[in-house]
Amino acid sequence: MDAQSRGRADNIDPADQWVLNPNTGEYELRLTPSGAQSVPGPRRSAPADAGGRGARGRSADSRGADGRSADGRGAEGRTAAPERAPGRDVPAPRRRRGEPEEPLPGRRGRRPAKKKNKAKRVVLWTGGTMAFVLLAAAGSAYLYIEHLNNNIESVSDDGASTGGFSKGKAINILLIGTDKRTGKGNDKYGDKDSVGHADTTILLHVAKDRSNATALSIPRDLITDIPDCPTKQADGTEKVIAGTTGVRFNTSLGQDERTPSCVARTVTELTGIKPDNFMVADFNAVKTLTTAVGGVDVCLGKDINDPDSHLNLKKGMRHIEGETALAFVRTRHAVGFGGDLSRITLQQQFLSALMRKLKSNDTLTSPTKMMKVAEAGTKALTVDSNLDSIGKLKDLGLELGKLNPKNLTFTTVPVDDNPAETVKATVVLRPGAAQQVFDAIKNDVSFTAVKAKKKKESAALAARLKGTKSAASEVRVRILNGGAESGSAQAELSYLQNDAGVLKSENAGNADGEQAKTTLEYAPDQADQARRLAAILGLSGAQMKPGKSVTNDQGLPAMTLTLGKDFPGAGKSYSAPTKAPDVDNKTTADKVECAK
Repeated sequence: MDAQSRGRADNIDPADQWVLNPNTGEYELRLTPSGAQSVPGPRRSAPADAGGRGARGRSADSRGADGRSADGRGAEGRTAAPERAPGRDVPAPRRRRGEPEEPLPGRRGRRPAKKKNKAKRVVLWTGGTMAFVLLAAAGSAYLYIEHLNNNIESVSDDGASTGGFSKGKAINILLIGTDKRTGKGNDKYGDKDSVGHADTTILLHVAKDRSNATALSIPRDLITDIPDCPTKQADGTEKVIAGTTGVRFNTSLGQDERTPSCVARTVTELTGIKPDNFMVADFNAVKTLTTAVGGVDVCLGKDINDPDSHLNLKKGMRHIEGETALAFVRTRHAVGFGGDLSRITLQQQFLSALMRKLKSNDTLTSPTKMMKVAEAGTKALTVDSNLDSIGKLKDLGLELGKLNPKNLTFTTVPVDDNPAETVKATVVLRPGAAQQVFDAIKNDVSFTAVKAKKKKESAALAARLKGTKSAASEVRVRILNGGAESGSAQAELSYLQNDAGVLKSENAGNADGEQAKTTLEYAPDQADQARRLAAILGLSGAQMKPGKSVTNDQGLPAMTLTLGKDFPGAGKSYSAPTKAPDVDNKTTADKVECAK
């Protein structure tokens, strides 16, 4: 340890404590502040302290008449060179900080002091700091998650949903936009006393493999039947709100105190698709969500000035958020034919723009925006009781995040003007076309051209359907009920005998157990009969089971058709549609459409 580190050198650089011994030619460390070296040698002067004393504690009085001290050092401030010892040079000037020390020629230089491992200190300091930060962040994250959980408002699903979406299965989410004028400034829009009808309704179907999705808009003015709605009351009791027939779809919410679960039941009644979850958004949701993402870009094919919605924008691409975004999705009189179907087109364009913005790097890489979205979303949306935590919403978001915008199709239920009206105000389902759309969604058929997935059926399964087919009159089959509704075996028998020409068929009662899928078991020499029956019923290769035959009531060999829980009904084909039907208006979320 040098003198400075021991507190003896005041403000003197440690290098100044080393002096040259002229007798040995070695540098020596002077540790005693007042003691002289054993052999005097030339030394550089040290600065005086505030009291006029030199670095070694001597006062000016101890100097000789020539201004030199007793030990040969010059007085403070003098520039005269010190005396030199015969044959010896004075030490080189003190090296600058950071310069390497150069030893005298032929002499061993000063051994540098061992430095502490700076890198190790940095690692230890950084590791400790990061641990602290992570712990603090974890605590903050927990508090923030609790804050978001407290933001979420939920209502009972009243048994109208499947109980919640599942990973590994197709997802059906019902999105409900209400026209209830709650929130600051919203009472200026039209009917400020509205009870909050289902003004905008979209059934979002996400494919099982997450390769595609379909957003199906249901017109608010569609004439439909609303079923009875069991509704849980605040006191825990249940009240059944009576259904009505032949009314507008939008009255499935708000009217007669109907809740969002009534909308879900009405959608199931209309489409045959039971939602997994539902979400309800009001006017504020549009304003806050668009503001949270920093606005979205929409396109106008013409100038629009709609006094009813308060939208006033020029033709071209426009950046909208907040009040302007709300005005955009509410506009109908200034676009298309001025009706609700025209407004649906605008709403689909808006949602496409919002999805593009949410999927953009500008949003995904901004923690600030993501927190704003989380804050706005949890405050603006009301969800069903199976989706009432930030954890569940996060899981749903991760599933939806797998979608590519180019494979998200927006379309509308096929409808026609209500023929019972002189002044066209409502619409009705288009016969055939609407059911084809519903069936395609139920069977997970994509409305976009996505890359085909690998077929589960092997070539061997497909080969079971290929080959010669016997005549229907030659088919002998026994029918068992293995999980279908009671009476299904007899109903299918009637169809086969009366409509399909399979006269050698019989009802063999109930199977030994229940099974999920319908199967047809046959012996090798019955393959022709099996292919004919498969063609009649629409069976797949996977439903055909090579095995052995059984004996029918006449003592003749017969095949066995076991109806499973998937039985579609007497005379209905098991084959699901493989191609989506053509629809009038269809667009994908990756495309920018211009409102006209």
